[in-house]
Amino acid sequence: MSKKTILVVEDEEDIQQLVSFHLIKENFFVLCADDGDECLEKFEREHVDLIILDIMLPGISGLELCRIIRKDPRGKHVPIIILTARSEERDVVEGLETGADDYITKPFSPKVLVARVKAHLRRASEMHGRSRQPPRRISLPMEIKLDIDLYQVSIKGRKIDLTVSEFNIFRFLATHPERVFSRQQIINEIRGDGYEVTSRAVDVQVHGLRKKLGVAGCLVETVRGVGYRFRTDTS
Repeated sequence: MSKKTILVVEDEEDIQQLVSFHLIKENFFVLCADDGDECLEKFEREHVDLIILDIMLPGISGLELCRIIRKDPRGKHVPIIILTARSEERDVVEGLETGADDYITKPFSPKVLVARVKAHLRRASEMHGRSRQPPRRISLPMEIKLDIDLYQVSIKGRKIDLTVSEFNIFRFLATHPERVFSRQQIINEIRGDGYEVTSRAVDVQVHGLRKKLGVAGCLVETVRGVGYRFRTDTS
């Protein structure tokens, strides 16, 4: 298997070298960028499997970079891990809202970072493998079609552009209709046990999911004091 390429976007030289050292030790090929312009130039020129992205960069901010990459067809499903000193809950929420798949705060454990990188690459590889097989399609209320293996949701034939996290939440709830799941159960299902994400982050993803589903967003129902469920009664 060929080496996976990780693009590390970090303007602090010590951190850039620390991250690169631990990734190279794990047999990854590492590209580095000191600012947003260099990041976009390398992303355009090279095949990148995952991006580790600081927020506070010279010029283009990390959040704006995340938005730009997500709008690029090649960057739609490339895992993005934000690595930043900004640790307030609102910062985490904003990072996830821009389309990042993960958010790690400084100071950080290099071993944890590498583990997260491997986990995201593994999920991306599984998704790519499933996309080569005949897709499993599920028909849902309000003319929703869920293509599990293609990571696609459509309503009345119109494709809904969901992030990977939004899709995974929708898939999990929709394939277990009427069952109520806590926020932690949802986190464990889509990320893995012990994944440190706040309940607020799940709420943000659900809010974004509902907004994109439009009228059909009412099917993702909040169960006060517990969590969420996918309801099948549309009356």
